[in-house]
Amino acid sequence: RLVGGIAAVGVCKRILARRNIIPGNKILMTEGAGGGTITTTAIYSGNHEVVKETLNIKFLKACEKLLSSDYTDKIHCMCDVTNGGLRGDLYEINYEAKCGVLIQEKKVKELVNPRVLDLLNKTGVDYLGISLDSLLIYCDEKISENIINDLKDIDIKCSEIGLVDDSNEVKFIFADKKSATILPRFRESAYTKIKKQIGEKTPEDYEQMEIMVKNAAKKSLKKRKEILNYINSN
Repeated sequence: RLVGGIAAVGVCKRILARRNIIPGNKILMTEGAGGGTITTTAIYSGNHEVVKETLNIKFLKACEKLLSSDYTDKIHCMCDVTNGGLRGDLYEINYEAKCGVLIQEKKVKELVNPRVLDLLNKTGVDYLGISLDSLLIYCDEKISENIINDLKDIDIKCSEIGLVDDSNEVKFIFADKKSATILPRFRESAYTKIKKQIGEKTPEDYEQMEIMVKNAAKKSLKKRKEILNYINSN
């Protein structure tokens, strides 16, 4: 498996980081058609025509529009719905921001590209656990409509999907008005036959895996320190 990384060096006036999120913030989401993950799902399942739905730059256009607006000071955080899906991302964001969220599941589903959603339903893939390449926006209540309308002007669908609270939970309200606290699964939604065989449940050797990951992290930090010391001494 190939694993890549990216880094940037520069000066930033303001970072729209997760730590800026506070209770009372509105949560908006843009339409999503996915990227590589949805493309893989389409190809492996023989639904090649769905690949075209992923070939767009609406995510980048939305970012460009919002970052050049005159209300960026009222946008607290922007992030993408990526590996692990919305279910995993919300849980991770809550952990970092020390907050909770209440999400309207119906609103989320309406923002998934119809052809992509149909593909996921046909292949038995949970859309809440897969990368949609949507943009999540946490903002002041006063500017939520401005954002929705400005994105509509450039043909990007965006809706309010929820609200930030202090529950420290990811809670969804479903179409039948019932609510449930959602926890992330061990893996993202299985979207190929091989992944379905492996499954999404926590493996029996999870504790051993956790120890190995922690040891690997410690070794990486030690290695980084050694390299920095070497560079500084030469």
